[in-house]
Amino acid sequence: MAVSQRPSDWKKLSLSLTELCIDTTLRCGQSFRWRRINDEWHCALQGRLISLKQDPSHLHYKVTWPSKPAAIVPLTPPLSLNSKCLTSTAKEIECQDDDTASLLHSYFALSHSLAALYKQWATSDANFARRALAFTGIRILNQDAWETLVAFICSSNNNISRITQMVHKLCIHYGPYVGTIDGEAFHDFPRPEALAGGQVETHLRELGFGYRAKYIAETARIVSAERPAGWLLRLRNPRCPALGVPTEQEEKEESKDDIEPPSYRVAHDALLQLAGVGPKVADCVCLMGLGFGEAVPIDTHVWQIAQRDYNLGKGVKTKTFSKALYDTIGDYFRKIWGQQAGWAQSVLFTANLKSFAEQASGVKTGRSGTAAVVKLEFEETQIMTPSPTGVRTRKRKTISTKVVTKFELEDDSDQTAETNIVTRRTSKRRKTKS
Repeated sequence: MAVSQRPSDWKKLSLSLTELCIDTTLRCGQSFRWRRINDEWHCALQGRLISLKQDPSHLHYKVTWPSKPAAIVPLTPPLSLNSKCLTSTAKEIECQDDDTASLLHSYFALSHSLAALYKQWATSDANFARRALAFTGIRILNQDAWETLVAFICSSNNNISRITQMVHKLCIHYGPYVGTIDGEAFHDFPRPEALAGGQVETHLRELGFGYRAKYIAETARIVSAERPAGWLLRLRNPRCPALGVPTEQEEKEESKDDIEPPSYRVAHDALLQLAGVGPKVADCVCLMGLGFGEAVPIDTHVWQIAQRDYNLGKGVKTKTFSKALYDTIGDYFRKIWGQQAGWAQSVLFTANLKSFAEQASGVKTGRSGTAAVVKLEFEETQIMTPSPTGVRTRKRKTISTKVVTKFELEDDSDQTAETNIVTRRTSKRRKTKS
């Protein structure tokens, strides 16, 4: 594609490898659009092509702007249609102020001190303290909610390599072209409207998306046609604003709606209404696209970690999680890791990936603490009672128990993390035909 480009000079941000390691963070299954070429990472973001490289004390970045002005429109439309980002062009932004430093600060969530968080998690969790030694600098990316939603719909029964291929296909077939590096074209992520067309599902199936094609097309249609403008942004954690949209204070002034700020649970439940979105995908979007650090996505990797390293659910053999089991594991990790539990989970998730096995092998396997066996009991009784109408009522009771983990820190002090998951009984009646 013959479009001239205008690359900037290299600039840098003062940032140590312990605060951000792009070689790990950009390939651990959070974002699937960064490509490594000649020891540099490249991605099209917000109408520009960003290149990154890193040394022990600085993150270096370069911006390549397309010479043809292109409207900078966020993938997730802002609440206010009067937002400046709807009318700005790449050329205007470059001429006024290059906001790439601000974009990177937001994208990598640099307002959080990773050193402080690692210290907090290591103090409360001996397993984290041991495994994190080889995996410093892993941050949760603050991505666009729409891109995160579609990417993790693609993640269903999939691996990082195939998800990356699918996301790349979405971009080259439906996303706007931004620039080329070493003969490789880079496109930004397509907006919901671009994936809501009548032939999208058929085309995606031809491209190898399988059953995910229907979910992507249907969710794109729902978000673009059935949900109000700015719906995804209304679900966002107000303490973690997205780049290019009004801040929390400006949002309150500009919006005429008196809407209570969303909570993690509200956002999670709202996402579950979309096609192809289960608890894990909803948690991925909450964590990486909506700014809720307490979201803990639980997949087979995390389930393996929970059983192997925390003795959670010993003896429970299942490939599918009941809601009670999923919530119990998430609540346990939120108890020991705190408000940014999802960040801590990403470190252990990365350490568990085969692609990082060599890096993980540098960690000593000897335990510095002990963990008591944790029982997760899910007692279910079904009482089928016939009725005169020929309909039986099924009653289900679910009971979960206390979780206790004991560990020893390197300073020989003993601590016990105890999760009191209140024993609860839920009674659900479901009608089934006899």
